[in-house]
Amino acid sequence: MMKLILISLFTGFILFASAQNDSVIKVHFLYGSKPLKSFKHKQQKWFGGMLGGHVGIEADSGQVLSFVPKGKFHWIANNNNRHSSYVLQTTSGFYNILGSVDSAKRLIIYVPVSAAQRFVFDSLQKAYLSNPPYDYALLGMRCGAATYELLSQIGVLLAYSYTATYLKIFYPKKLCKKLIKLANTNSWKMVHNAGTIERKWERD
Repeated sequence: MMKLILISLFTGFILFASAQNDSVIKVHFLYGSKPLKSFKHKQQKWFGGMLGGHVGIEADSGQVLSFVPKGKFHWIANNNNRHSSYVLQTTSGFYNILGSVDSAKRLIIYVPVSAAQRFVFDSLQKAYLSNPPYDYALLGMRCGAATYELLSQIGVLLAYSYTATYLKIFYPKKLCKKLIKLANTNSWKMVHNAGTIERKWERD
């Protein structure tokens, strides 16, 4: 009897310890937008307009990892001369990356990950910050596709080839719709912010 109790306690401890190792990563979406006509004198145009926006992943509290251009913008990807960078920013710095606004329309999706997934993500983050694996280009990887690629490498999303990734996830909204669908299916937490009324924002 005592042996069974000890086995049960040991099993329970292992399950408890494993649960404690699980964590959540937050995927931050900044929606594309353009100034309303009556506020054009006050609000700036953003890169990409209604099909723009930005996306990044927060694993450590207050630090958002995202893929950005560095140097001259490339229309076609040139992986022998990469003008790209992965950066870590505060959440406020991330939301102001396209231009300062009083309040950005945004969505945060909380994605549960295992200890193993988190370990892979942390390893990729360290490697990508040191040496981004691809160029930033219109016909190539940008923030949406790059974020998809990271999430696919840790098993959250289905992996595509390099070319299929940037063609299928041509701008952040494509990724956003996929994650919203997963969040609704799996009851993941989502936090919305409506954004300033001085801009026209893209819809989900």
